[in-house]
Amino acid sequence: MSVKVFDTKEVQDLLKVAANLTGQDGNARAKQITHRLLSDLFKAIDDLDMTPDEIWAGVTYFNKLGQDGEAALLAAGLGLEKYLDIRMDAADREDDIHGGTPRTIEGPLYVGGAPVRDGVSRIDINPDEDAGPLVIRGIVSGPDDKPVANAIVECWHANSKGFYSHFDPTGAQTEFNLRGAVRTDAEGKYEFRTLMPVGYGCPPHGATQQLLNALARHGNRPAHVHFFVTSEKNRKLTTQINIEGDPLIWDDFAYATREELVPHVIDKTGGIALGLKADAYKEIEFNIELTSLVEGKDNQLVQRPRVSSAA
Repeated sequence: MSVKVFDTKEVQDLLKVAANLTGQDGNARAKQITHRLLSDLFKAIDDLDMTPDEIWAGVTYFNKLGQDGEAALLAAGLGLEKYLDIRMDAADREDDIHGGTPRTIEGPLYVGGAPVRDGVSRIDINPDEDAGPLVIRGIVSGPDDKPVANAIVECWHANSKGFYSHFDPTGAQTEFNLRGAVRTDAEGKYEFRTLMPVGYGCPPHGATQQLLNALARHGNRPAHVHFFVTSEKNRKLTTQINIEGDPLIWDDFAYATREELVPHVIDKTGGIALGLKADAYKEIEFNIELTSLVEGKDNQLVQRPRVSSAA
């Protein structure tokens, strides 16, 4: 069919009724967003001459996406989460906010409730023969370059199989393995003693990889470590670092890489004295600079469903 019906009165009236634009009840913002998204979809059907088979294939796909629990994963893989970062970067420039450690995507695998330690936390609860010891340390500072005491630095990453605790399909990991939180000391210092992560791929038979296959795209991420950093007098930072040398750093299916977030990996000795599994270990120094509140408020707090557990 090459017909165009989007601009007809029948279709425009249908859109208004479907979103209940003229109704007195309901959420006005929800109506506005529904009307716009539905309008864009209807117009795309016209413009691309989508067939009924294609439409119902899409509906079936969204059913599978929900059954697989991969909507947040797909949001990262299609660049939606990166787009939100681009908008927030632009908003900062408009508000004349400069500097600070760059933000990047949260991803779908955070778990709240990790135990908070003072200054240093060892987070490799489970042994992992294929992962060497890693220390991540640094200083949290504010926009005035002064150390921020009592900031909470949260950290989470995958094991050597590319699995995160709480989401590990093998069931091999203890809760909060490779997850932790540190309260910075008076000098703003924090330190995590952990194991070297690897990258991971989307579930091979999941809905996200199904769409990526149709797009001839891979679904892999480089080795990385996630962070949340919060402080009473500064904005929350959501970021992650990539492990230097990973071949996928600039080919991340989730578009999370930023040049300033690839710190050097340094070879060190003395790990036994630190309680690590071996004397030789890797170290990453990742200093974090927070930014100021905006008119006394933290405009970086994002409300989204997150898993939480009691440690």
